Amino acid sequence: MLSCKNLFFKHKLFNKKKKTKKNKKKIKHISQQNGTFSSTNNKQHIENPENDETDEGFSLKSSAPSHNHGVQPLGNLYLSSNPHNSRDTGLGNLNILSDELVLDILGFLDGTHLGILSIVSKSLYVFCAHEPLWRNLVLESLKGGFLFNWSWRNTYVSACFPKFDIANVGSWGGLVVRDFYSDYLFQSWLCANLEMKPEWVQRDNIRRRKAISVEEFIAEFEELNKPVLLEGCMEDWVGLDKWDKDYLITTCGDVKFAVGPVEMKLEDYYRYSELTREERPLYLFDPKFGEKVPALAKEYEVPVYFQEDLFSVLGEERPDYRWLIIGPSGSGSSFHIDPNSTSAWNAVIKGSKKWILFPPDVIPPGVHPSPDGAEVACPVSIIEWFMNFYDATKDWEKRPIECVCKAGEVIFVPNGWWHLVINLEESIAITQNYVSRRNLLNVLEFLKKPNANELVSGTRDRANLHHKFQSAIESSFPGAIDQLKRKAEEQKKKRSFWDTISDNSAGAFKFSF
Repeated sequence: MLSCKNLFFKHKLFNKKKKTKKNKKKIKHISQQNGTFSSTNNKQHIENPENDETDEGFSLKSSAPSHNHGVQPLGNLYLSSNPHNSRDTGLGNLNILSDELVLDILGFLDGTHLGILSIVSKSLYVFCAHEPLWRNLVLESLKGGFLFNWSWRNTYVSACFPKFDIANVGSWGGLVVRDFYSDYLFQSWLCANLEMKPEWVQRDNIRRRKAISVEEFIAEFEELNKPVLLEGCMEDWVGLDKWDKDYLITTCGDVKFAVGPVEMKLEDYYRYSELTREERPLYLFDPKFGEKVPALAKEYEVPVYFQEDLFSVLGEERPDYRWLIIGPSGSGSSFHIDPNSTSAWNAVIKGSKKWILFPPDVIPPGVHPSPDGAEVACPVSIIEWFMNFYDATKDWEKRPIECVCKAGEVIFVPNGWWHLVINLEESIAITQNYVSRRNLLNVLEFLKKPNANELVSGTRDRANLHHKFQSAIESSFPGAIDQLKRKAEEQKKKRSFWDTISDNSAGAFKFSF
Protein backbone atom coordinates (compact mmCIF):
# COMPACT_ATOMS: atom_id res chain seq x y z
CA MET A 1 0.00 0.00 0.00
CA LEU A 2 1.10 3.56 -0.62
CA SER A 3 2.80 4.96 2.45
CA CYS A 4 0.68 8.06 2.98
CA LYS A 5 2.15 8.48 6.47
CA ASN A 6 5.66 8.75 5.06
CA LEU A 7 4.46 11.13 2.37
CA PHE A 8 2.99 13.38 5.05
CA PHE A 9 6.11 13.46 7.19
CA LYS A 10 8.35 14.19 4.21
CA HIS A 11 6.10 17.09 3.32
CA LYS A 12 5.36 18.47 6.75
CA LEU A 13 8.37 17.90 9.01
CA PHE A 14 11.26 18.44 6.61
CA ASN A 15 9.57 21.53 5.27
CA LYS A 16 10.08 23.21 8.65
CA LYS A 17 13.85 22.75 8.37
CA LYS A 18 14.37 24.39 5.02
CA LYS A 19 12.39 26.91 3.04
CA THR A 20 11.74 25.86 -0.50
CA LYS A 21 10.28 27.30 -3.63
CA LYS A 22 6.62 26.43 -3.80
CA ASN A 23 5.41 24.28 -6.65
CA LYS A 24 1.97 25.76 -7.16
CA LYS A 25 -0.68 23.81 -8.96
CA LYS A 26 -3.97 25.03 -10.28
CA ILE A 27 -6.84 22.98 -8.93
CA LYS A 28 -10.14 23.10 -10.72
CA HIS A 29 -13.29 23.23 -8.60
CA ILE A 30 -16.39 22.17 -10.42
CA SER A 31 -19.82 23.15 -9.24
CA GLN A 32 -23.22 22.66 -10.74
CA GLN A 33 -25.53 25.59 -11.13
CA ASN A 34 -28.82 25.15 -12.92
CA GLY A 35 -27.53 22.07 -14.69
CA THR A 36 -24.36 23.72 -16.03
CA PHE A 37 -20.77 23.41 -14.87
CA SER A 38 -18.42 26.26 -14.07
CA SER A 39 -14.81 26.23 -12.94
CA THR A 40 -12.62 28.46 -10.84
CA ASN A 41 -8.90 28.31 -10.26
CA ASN A 42 -7.43 28.18 -6.79
CA LYS A 43 -3.81 27.72 -5.80
CA GLN A 44 -2.66 24.55 -4.11
CA HIS A 45 0.74 22.94 -3.86
CA ILE A 46 2.61 19.94 -2.60
CA GLU A 47 6.02 21.15 -1.54
CA ASN A 48 9.35 19.42 -1.99
CA PRO A 49 11.11 19.32 1.39
CA GLU A 50 14.66 19.23 0.00
CA ASN A 51 14.74 21.09 -3.30
CA ASP A 52 12.74 21.42 -6.47
CA GLU A 53 14.83 18.90 -8.41
CA THR A 54 14.85 15.93 -6.06
CA ASP A 55 12.39 13.12 -6.40
CA GLU A 56 10.45 13.94 -3.24
CA GLY A 57 8.07 16.48 -4.82
CA PHE A 58 4.65 15.52 -6.11
CA SER A 59 2.33 17.50 -8.36
CA LEU A 60 -1.42 17.30 -8.64
CA LYS A 61 -3.16 17.27 -11.99
CA SER A 62 -4.62 20.63 -12.92
CA SER A 63 -8.07 19.03 -13.02
CA ALA A 64 -7.81 17.44 -9.56
CA PRO A 65 -10.59 18.28 -7.07
CA SER A 66 -9.28 20.09 -4.00
CA HIS A 67 -10.45 17.39 -1.59
CA ASN A 68 -11.89 13.92 -1.29
CA HIS A 69 -14.60 14.56 1.30
CA GLY A 70 -11.88 15.82 3.61
CA VAL A 71 -10.07 12.48 3.90
CA GLN A 72 -6.48 12.89 5.10
CA PRO A 73 -3.56 10.44 5.36
CA LEU A 74 -3.28 8.73 8.72
CA GLY A 75 0.03 10.46 9.46
CA ASN A 76 -1.81 13.77 9.84
CA LEU A 77 -3.58 12.42 12.92
CA TYR A 78 -0.33 12.32 14.90
CA LEU A 79 0.16 16.07 14.62
CA SER A 80 -3.49 17.04 14.93
CA SER A 81 -4.71 18.98 17.94
CA ASN A 82 -7.77 16.70 17.95
CA PRO A 83 -6.72 13.14 18.88
CA HIS A 84 -9.95 11.59 17.61
CA ASN A 85 -10.44 10.04 14.18
CA SER A 86 -14.01 10.64 13.00
CA ARG A 87 -13.58 7.54 10.87
CA ASP A 88 -13.69 5.39 14.03
CA THR A 89 -16.39 7.39 15.77
CA GLY A 90 -18.81 7.16 12.85
CA LEU A 91 -18.30 3.42 12.33
CA GLY A 92 -19.18 2.47 15.90
CA ASN A 93 -18.33 -1.16 16.65
CA LEU A 94 -17.28 -1.63 13.03
CA ASN A 95 -14.24 0.58 13.57
CA ILE A 96 -12.12 -2.49 14.35
CA LEU A 97 -12.46 -3.57 10.71
CA SER A 98 -9.90 -2.46 8.14
CA ASP A 99 -10.98 0.03 5.51
CA GLU A 100 -10.63 -2.66 2.86
CA LEU A 101 -12.98 -5.00 4.74
CA VAL A 102 -15.54 -2.24 5.32
CA LEU A 103 -15.59 -1.54 1.59
CA ASP A 104 -15.81 -5.24 0.77
CA ILE A 105 -18.93 -5.47 2.94
CA LEU A 106 -20.46 -2.36 1.37
CA GLY A 107 -19.84 -3.93 -2.01
CA PHE A 108 -22.70 -6.34 -1.35
CA LEU A 109 -25.22 -3.47 -1.19
CA ASP A 110 -27.18 -1.99 -4.07
CA GLY A 111 -27.31 1.71 -4.82
CA THR A 112 -30.44 2.41 -2.80
CA HIS A 113 -29.05 0.84 0.36
CA LEU A 114 -25.72 2.58 -0.07
CA GLY A 115 -27.58 5.87 -0.26
CA ILE A 116 -29.60 5.12 2.87
CA LEU A 117 -26.53 3.99 4.82
CA SER A 118 -24.63 7.12 3.85
CA ILE A 119 -26.92 9.29 6.01
CA VAL A 120 -26.33 7.26 9.19
CA SER A 121 -23.03 9.00 10.02
CA LYS A 122 -20.40 11.18 8.42
CA SER A 123 -17.96 8.30 8.44
CA LEU A 124 -20.35 6.02 6.58
CA TYR A 125 -21.06 8.89 4.19
CA VAL A 126 -17.39 8.91 3.21
CA PHE A 127 -17.20 5.13 2.84
CA CYS A 128 -20.46 4.93 0.87
CA ALA A 129 -19.23 7.67 -1.47
CA HIS A 130 -16.14 5.64 -2.43
CA GLU A 131 -16.18 5.80 -6.24
CA PRO A 132 -15.15 2.17 -6.97
CA LEU A 133 -18.35 1.00 -5.21
CA TRP A 134 -20.47 3.03 -7.63
CA ARG A 135 -18.30 2.08 -10.58
CA ASN A 136 -19.01 -1.59 -9.90
CA LEU A 137 -22.74 -0.88 -9.62
CA VAL A 138 -22.78 0.98 -12.94
CA LEU A 139 -20.83 -1.69 -14.81
CA GLU A 140 -22.84 -4.57 -13.32
CA SER A 141 -26.30 -3.07 -13.74
CA LEU A 142 -25.94 -0.83 -16.79
CA LYS A 143 -23.21 -2.72 -18.63
CA GLY A 144 -21.97 -0.35 -21.34
CA GLY A 145 -25.24 1.52 -21.72
CA PHE A 146 -24.44 4.59 -19.63
CA LEU A 147 -23.43 8.20 -20.13
CA PHE A 148 -20.71 9.17 -17.68
CA ASN A 149 -21.78 12.14 -15.55
CA TRP A 150 -18.62 13.47 -13.85
CA SER A 151 -18.56 10.71 -11.23
CA TRP A 152 -19.70 7.09 -10.98
CA ARG A 153 -22.20 7.93 -8.24
CA ASN A 154 -23.76 10.68 -10.34
CA THR A 155 -23.81 8.34 -13.32
CA TYR A 156 -25.65 5.65 -11.38
CA VAL A 157 -28.22 8.04 -9.91
CA SER A 158 -28.84 9.78 -13.24
CA ALA A 159 -29.40 6.47 -15.05
CA CYS A 160 -31.41 4.61 -12.39
CA PHE A 161 -33.38 7.57 -10.99
CA PRO A 162 -33.82 9.95 -13.94
CA LYS A 163 -36.45 12.04 -12.11
CA PHE A 164 -33.96 12.82 -9.36
CA ASP A 165 -32.42 16.23 -10.04
CA ILE A 166 -28.82 15.52 -9.13
CA ALA A 167 -27.76 18.96 -10.35
CA ASN A 168 -29.33 20.57 -7.27
CA VAL A 169 -27.88 18.23 -4.64
CA GLY A 170 -24.92 20.48 -3.93
CA SER A 171 -21.41 21.03 -5.11
CA TRP A 172 -19.59 18.43 -7.15
CA GLY A 173 -17.14 17.71 -4.31
CA GLY A 174 -19.86 16.76 -1.82
CA LEU A 175 -19.73 16.92 1.98
CA VAL A 176 -16.38 17.62 3.64
CA VAL A 177 -15.82 15.65 6.85
CA ARG A 178 -13.39 17.01 9.42
CA ASP A 179 -10.76 14.86 11.17
CA PHE A 180 -11.23 11.82 8.95
CA TYR A 181 -7.96 9.90 8.55
CA SER A 182 -7.47 6.91 6.28
CA ASP A 183 -4.42 5.89 4.28
CA TYR A 184 -6.48 3.55 2.13
CA LEU A 185 -9.10 6.08 1.05
CA PHE A 186 -6.59 8.90 0.71
CA GLN A 187 -4.42 6.70 -1.48
CA SER A 188 -7.21 6.13 -3.98
CA TRP A 189 -7.72 9.88 -4.38
CA LEU A 190 -3.99 10.63 -4.49
CA CYS A 191 -3.18 8.04 -7.14
CA ALA A 192 -6.05 9.31 -9.27
CA ASN A 193 -4.83 12.89 -9.14
CA LEU A 194 -1.03 12.77 -9.16
CA GLU A 195 0.92 13.84 -12.21
CA MET A 196 3.72 11.59 -13.42
CA LYS A 197 6.96 12.97 -11.95
CA PRO A 198 9.49 14.11 -14.58
CA GLU A 199 12.10 11.60 -13.42
CA TRP A 200 9.60 8.77 -13.93
CA VAL A 201 9.34 9.76 -17.58
CA GLN A 202 12.83 10.98 -18.42
CA ARG A 203 14.79 7.77 -18.01
CA ASP A 204 15.19 6.30 -21.50
CA ASN A 205 17.69 3.51 -22.15
CA ILE A 206 16.10 1.47 -24.94
CA ARG A 207 17.93 1.00 -28.22
CA ARG A 208 16.36 3.01 -31.03
CA ARG A 209 16.78 2.02 -34.65
CA LYS A 210 15.56 3.45 -37.92
CA ALA A 211 15.47 1.94 -41.40
CA ILE A 212 17.23 -1.28 -40.41
CA SER A 213 16.82 -4.39 -42.52
CA VAL A 214 14.73 -7.38 -41.48
CA GLU A 215 17.93 -9.41 -41.20
CA GLU A 216 19.44 -6.84 -38.80
CA PHE A 217 16.29 -6.82 -36.69
CA ILE A 218 16.31 -10.62 -36.42
CA ALA A 219 20.02 -10.88 -35.63
CA GLU A 220 20.27 -7.96 -33.19
CA PHE A 221 16.94 -8.13 -31.40
CA GLU A 222 14.53 -10.98 -32.16
CA GLU A 223 17.05 -13.84 -31.89
CA LEU A 224 18.61 -12.26 -28.79
CA ASN A 225 15.12 -11.64 -27.34
CA LYS A 226 15.85 -7.96 -26.67
CA PRO A 227 13.42 -5.02 -26.98
CA VAL A 228 13.93 -2.20 -29.44
CA LEU A 229 12.09 0.96 -30.44
CA LEU A 230 11.67 1.22 -34.20
CA GLU A 231 11.26 4.56 -35.95
CA GLY A 232 9.96 5.31 -39.41
CA CYS A 233 8.07 2.07 -40.07
CA MET A 234 4.55 3.59 -39.90
CA GLU A 235 4.98 6.29 -42.51
CA ASP A 236 2.72 4.55 -45.04
CA TRP A 237 -0.13 4.03 -42.57
CA VAL A 238 -3.33 5.80 -43.60
CA GLY A 239 -4.45 5.75 -39.97
CA LEU A 240 -1.41 7.67 -38.74
CA ASP A 241 -2.84 10.89 -40.17
CA LYS A 242 -6.58 10.14 -40.06
CA TRP A 243 -7.19 8.45 -36.71
CA ASP A 244 -8.37 10.85 -34.05
CA LYS A 245 -11.42 11.03 -31.83
CA ASP A 246 -13.75 12.64 -34.37
CA TYR A 247 -12.73 10.36 -37.24
CA LEU A 248 -13.06 7.18 -35.20
CA ILE A 249 -16.44 8.17 -33.76
CA THR A 250 -17.76 8.95 -37.24
CA THR A 251 -16.30 5.82 -38.83
CA CYS A 252 -17.37 3.41 -36.08
CA GLY A 253 -20.84 4.85 -35.44
CA ASP A 254 -22.86 2.62 -33.11
CA VAL A 255 -20.35 -0.24 -33.08
CA LYS A 256 -19.46 -1.24 -29.51
CA PHE A 257 -15.94 -2.04 -28.37
CA ALA A 258 -14.57 -3.98 -25.41
CA VAL A 259 -13.92 -1.66 -22.46
CA GLY A 260 -12.97 -3.58 -19.36
CA PRO A 261 -15.89 -5.89 -18.52
CA VAL A 262 -18.40 -4.10 -20.79
CA GLU A 263 -18.83 -2.90 -24.36
CA MET A 264 -19.32 0.76 -25.28
CA LYS A 265 -19.77 2.97 -28.31
CA LEU A 266 -16.73 5.11 -29.01
CA GLU A 267 -18.69 8.31 -28.50
CA ASP A 268 -19.75 7.21 -25.02
CA TYR A 269 -16.27 5.98 -24.14
CA TYR A 270 -14.64 9.25 -25.18
CA ARG A 271 -17.15 11.14 -23.04
CA TYR A 272 -16.11 8.98 -20.09
CA SER A 273 -12.38 9.28 -20.75
CA GLU A 274 -12.52 13.07 -20.96
CA LEU A 275 -14.42 13.47 -17.68
CA THR A 276 -13.04 10.70 -15.50
CA ARG A 277 -10.45 11.20 -12.76
CA GLU A 278 -9.90 7.82 -11.14
CA GLU A 279 -7.12 5.56 -10.00
CA ARG A 280 -7.66 2.91 -12.68
CA PRO A 281 -9.40 4.39 -15.73
CA LEU A 282 -11.29 2.00 -17.97
CA TYR A 283 -9.21 1.01 -20.98
CA LEU A 284 -10.58 0.29 -24.46
CA PHE A 285 -8.82 -2.92 -25.51
CA ASP A 286 -10.70 -4.63 -28.33
CA PRO A 287 -9.46 -7.83 -30.06
CA LYS A 288 -12.17 -7.85 -32.73
CA PHE A 289 -11.99 -4.28 -34.02
CA GLY A 290 -10.89 -5.46 -37.48
CA GLU A 291 -13.97 -7.66 -37.83
CA LYS A 292 -16.30 -5.04 -36.35
CA VAL A 293 -15.03 -2.19 -38.53
CA PRO A 294 -13.15 -3.65 -41.53
CA ALA A 295 -12.21 -0.17 -42.72
CA LEU A 296 -9.92 0.24 -39.71
CA ALA A 297 -8.03 -2.96 -40.50
CA LYS A 298 -7.24 -1.56 -43.95
CA GLU A 299 -5.74 1.65 -42.59
CA TYR A 300 -2.66 0.15 -40.98
CA GLU A 301 -0.05 -2.38 -42.09
CA VAL A 302 1.97 -4.92 -40.15
CA PRO A 303 5.56 -3.58 -40.14
CA VAL A 304 7.93 -5.58 -42.31
CA TYR A 305 9.79 -6.94 -39.26
CA PHE A 306 6.75 -8.83 -37.97
CA GLN A 307 5.17 -10.30 -41.06
CA GLU A 308 6.05 -13.91 -40.25
CA ASP A 309 3.02 -14.82 -38.12
CA LEU A 310 2.87 -18.59 -37.66
CA PHE A 311 -0.37 -18.60 -35.66
CA SER A 312 -2.04 -17.68 -38.97
CA VAL A 313 -1.85 -21.37 -39.98
CA LEU A 314 -4.81 -21.92 -37.62
CA GLY A 315 -7.06 -19.61 -39.63
CA GLU A 316 -10.16 -18.61 -37.69
CA GLU A 317 -9.16 -20.88 -34.79
CA ARG A 318 -6.11 -18.79 -33.95
CA PRO A 319 -6.08 -17.05 -30.54
CA ASP A 320 -6.80 -13.33 -30.30
CA TYR A 321 -3.78 -11.53 -31.68
CA ARG A 322 -4.52 -7.87 -32.47
CA TRP A 323 -6.08 -5.10 -30.44
CA LEU A 324 -7.22 -1.52 -30.86
CA ILE A 325 -6.16 0.38 -27.73
CA ILE A 326 -7.59 3.73 -26.64
CA GLY A 327 -7.27 5.35 -23.25
CA PRO A 328 -6.94 8.66 -21.37
CA SER A 329 -3.89 9.89 -19.54
CA GLY A 330 -3.17 7.58 -16.60
CA SER A 331 -4.72 4.50 -18.18
CA GLY A 332 -2.61 1.53 -19.13
CA SER A 333 -1.58 -1.99 -18.22
CA SER A 334 0.13 -3.03 -14.99
CA PHE A 335 2.98 -5.55 -15.08
CA HIS A 336 2.28 -8.66 -17.13
CA ILE A 337 3.83 -11.04 -19.63
CA ASP A 338 2.15 -11.28 -23.02
CA PRO A 339 -0.12 -14.31 -23.56
CA ASN A 340 0.89 -17.72 -24.86
CA SER A 341 4.63 -16.88 -24.78
CA THR A 342 4.21 -14.73 -27.89
CA SER A 343 6.25 -11.68 -28.84
CA ALA A 344 4.49 -8.42 -29.65
CA TRP A 345 4.74 -5.07 -31.33
CA ASN A 346 2.89 -1.93 -30.25
CA ALA A 347 2.46 1.06 -32.57
CA VAL A 348 1.37 4.46 -31.24
CA ILE A 349 -0.89 6.39 -33.61
CA LYS A 350 -1.82 9.29 -31.32
CA GLY A 351 -0.40 10.32 -27.94
CA SER A 352 2.53 8.79 -26.05
CA LYS A 353 3.19 5.86 -23.70
CA LYS A 354 5.75 5.25 -20.97
CA TRP A 355 7.13 1.69 -21.06
CA ILE A 356 9.05 -0.21 -18.38
CA LEU A 357 10.32 -3.69 -19.26
CA PHE A 358 12.13 -6.35 -17.21
CA PRO A 359 13.79 -9.43 -18.76
CA PRO A 360 12.20 -12.85 -18.17
CA ASP A 361 14.58 -13.75 -15.32
CA VAL A 362 13.87 -10.56 -13.32
CA ILE A 363 10.56 -10.18 -11.51
CA PRO A 364 9.66 -6.48 -11.09
CA PRO A 365 9.56 -5.15 -7.52
CA GLY A 366 6.09 -5.30 -5.99
CA VAL A 367 5.01 -8.04 -8.41
CA HIS A 368 4.28 -11.52 -7.05
CA PRO A 369 3.44 -14.21 -9.62
CA SER A 370 2.04 -17.53 -8.41
CA PRO A 371 4.37 -20.55 -8.75
CA ASP A 372 2.47 -21.85 -11.80
CA GLY A 373 2.27 -18.40 -13.41
CA ALA A 374 -1.52 -18.45 -13.59
CA GLU A 375 -1.99 -15.40 -11.35
CA VAL A 376 -0.05 -12.22 -10.63
CA ALA A 377 -0.45 -10.01 -7.56
CA CYS A 378 0.71 -6.42 -8.02
CA PRO A 379 -0.19 -2.88 -6.84
CA VAL A 380 -3.76 -1.79 -7.55
CA SER A 381 -2.74 1.13 -9.76
CA ILE A 382 0.20 1.98 -11.98
CA ILE A 383 0.85 5.25 -10.14
CA GLU A 384 1.04 3.33 -6.86
CA TRP A 385 3.82 1.16 -8.35
CA PHE A 386 5.76 4.24 -9.44
CA MET A 387 5.46 5.85 -6.02
CA ASN A 388 6.48 2.79 -4.04
CA PHE A 389 8.81 0.78 -6.24
CA TYR A 390 10.20 2.75 -9.18
CA ASP A 391 13.09 4.37 -7.31
CA ALA A 392 14.25 0.99 -6.02
CA THR A 393 15.20 -0.08 -9.55
CA LYS A 394 17.85 2.65 -9.87
CA ASP A 395 20.39 0.55 -7.96
CA TRP A 396 19.58 -2.81 -9.52
CA GLU A 397 22.30 -4.57 -11.46
CA LYS A 398 19.70 -5.55 -14.06
CA ARG A 399 17.90 -2.27 -14.44
CA PRO A 400 14.69 -2.18 -16.47
CA ILE A 401 14.54 -1.07 -20.08
CA GLU A 402 12.58 2.19 -20.30
CA CYS A 403 11.31 4.53 -22.98
CA VAL A 404 8.54 6.85 -24.07
CA CYS A 405 6.98 5.61 -27.30
CA LYS A 406 5.47 8.48 -29.27
CA ALA A 407 3.14 8.70 -32.24
CA GLY A 408 4.73 7.11 -35.29
CA GLU A 409 6.98 4.80 -33.26
CA VAL A 410 6.78 1.03 -32.73
CA ILE A 411 8.17 -0.93 -29.79
CA PHE A 412 9.13 -4.60 -30.03
CA VAL A 413 8.31 -6.59 -26.86
CA PRO A 414 10.13 -9.96 -26.82
CA ASN A 415 8.42 -13.04 -25.42
CA GLY A 416 8.64 -13.55 -21.67
CA TRP A 417 9.46 -9.92 -20.81
CA TRP A 418 7.53 -8.27 -17.97
CA HIS A 419 6.20 -4.88 -18.98
CA LEU A 420 4.13 -1.99 -17.67
CA VAL A 421 2.58 0.70 -19.87
CA ILE A 422 0.95 3.99 -18.91
CA ASN A 423 -0.52 6.59 -21.25
CA LEU A 424 1.02 10.01 -20.69
CA GLU A 425 -1.81 11.61 -22.64
CA GLU A 426 -4.91 10.49 -24.49
CA SER A 427 -3.60 7.79 -26.81
CA ILE A 428 -4.58 5.55 -29.70
CA ALA A 429 -2.50 2.48 -30.56
CA ILE A 430 -2.50 -0.84 -32.38
CA THR A 431 -0.78 -3.91 -30.95
CA GLN A 432 -0.33 -7.43 -32.29
CA ASN A 433 1.07 -10.60 -30.75
CA TYR A 434 2.79 -13.01 -33.09
CA VAL A 435 4.81 -16.22 -33.38
CA SER A 436 7.87 -16.41 -35.61
CA ARG A 437 10.45 -19.14 -36.03
CA ARG A 438 12.54 -17.43 -33.37
CA ASN A 439 10.01 -18.10 -30.61
CA LEU A 440 8.03 -21.04 -32.05
CA LEU A 441 9.59 -23.62 -29.71
CA ASN A 442 8.85 -21.41 -26.69
CA VAL A 443 5.21 -21.12 -27.70
CA LEU A 444 4.81 -24.87 -28.28
CA GLU A 445 6.42 -25.60 -24.91
CA PHE A 446 4.08 -23.11 -23.22
CA LEU A 447 0.93 -24.52 -24.85
CA LYS A 448 1.59 -28.06 -23.62
CA LYS A 449 2.06 -27.15 -19.96
CA PRO A 450 -0.07 -29.27 -17.55
CA ASN A 451 -2.08 -26.22 -16.51
CA ALA A 452 -2.60 -24.95 -20.06
CA ASN A 453 -6.33 -24.59 -19.34
CA GLU A 454 -5.44 -21.77 -16.94
CA LEU A 455 -2.49 -20.23 -18.77
CA VAL A 456 -3.58 -20.19 -22.42
CA SER A 457 -5.72 -17.20 -23.41
CA GLY A 458 -7.55 -15.77 -26.39
CA THR A 459 -9.24 -19.01 -27.44
CA ARG A 460 -12.05 -21.26 -26.25
CA ASP A 461 -10.23 -24.52 -26.98
CA ARG A 462 -7.32 -24.05 -24.61
CA ALA A 463 -6.62 -27.71 -23.93
CA ASN A 464 -6.24 -28.67 -27.61
CA LEU A 465 -4.46 -25.56 -28.89
CA HIS A 466 -1.00 -27.17 -28.66
CA HIS A 467 -2.01 -30.22 -30.72
CA LYS A 468 -3.84 -28.13 -33.32
CA PHE A 469 -1.00 -25.64 -33.67
CA GLN A 470 1.79 -28.21 -33.89
CA SER A 471 -0.14 -30.27 -36.44
CA ALA A 472 -0.84 -27.19 -38.56
CA ILE A 473 2.84 -26.16 -38.47
CA GLU A 474 4.02 -29.63 -39.45
CA SER A 475 1.53 -29.65 -42.32
CA SER A 476 2.39 -26.17 -43.58
CA PHE A 477 6.15 -26.27 -42.89
CA PRO A 478 7.30 -29.93 -42.93
CA GLY A 479 10.45 -30.50 -40.88
CA ALA A 480 10.58 -26.94 -39.52
CA ILE A 481 10.07 -27.92 -35.86
CA ASP A 482 12.77 -30.61 -35.97
CA GLN A 483 15.17 -28.20 -37.67
CA LEU A 484 14.58 -25.58 -34.98
CA LYS A 485 15.12 -28.16 -32.24
CA ARG A 486 18.46 -29.23 -33.74
CA LYS A 487 19.56 -25.61 -34.02
CA ALA A 488 18.58 -24.94 -30.40
CA GLU A 489 20.51 -28.00 -29.24
CA GLU A 490 23.61 -26.90 -31.15
CA GLN A 491 23.44 -23.43 -29.62
CA LYS A 492 23.02 -24.95 -26.16
CA LYS A 493 26.13 -27.11 -26.61
CA LYS A 494 28.09 -24.15 -27.94
CA ARG A 495 27.17 -22.03 -24.92
CA SER A 496 28.05 -24.83 -22.56
CA PHE A 497 31.51 -25.20 -24.19
CA TRP A 498 32.42 -21.53 -23.88
CA ASP A 499 30.98 -21.33 -20.36
CA THR A 500 33.28 -24.21 -19.38
CA ILE A 501 36.34 -22.38 -20.75
CA SER A 502 35.51 -19.01 -19.20
CA ASP A 503 34.77 -20.59 -15.81
CA ASN A 504 37.92 -22.73 -15.75
CA SER A 505 40.05 -21.54 -12.84
CA ALA A 506 43.03 -23.83 -13.57
CA GLY A 507 44.89 -21.18 -15.52
CA ALA A 508 45.11 -17.42 -15.49
CA PHE A 509 43.89 -16.95 -19.06
CA LYS A 510 40.21 -16.49 -19.89
CA PHE A 511 38.51 -15.65 -23.12
CA SER A 512 36.78 -12.29 -23.11
CA PHE A 513 34.33 -11.00 -25.70
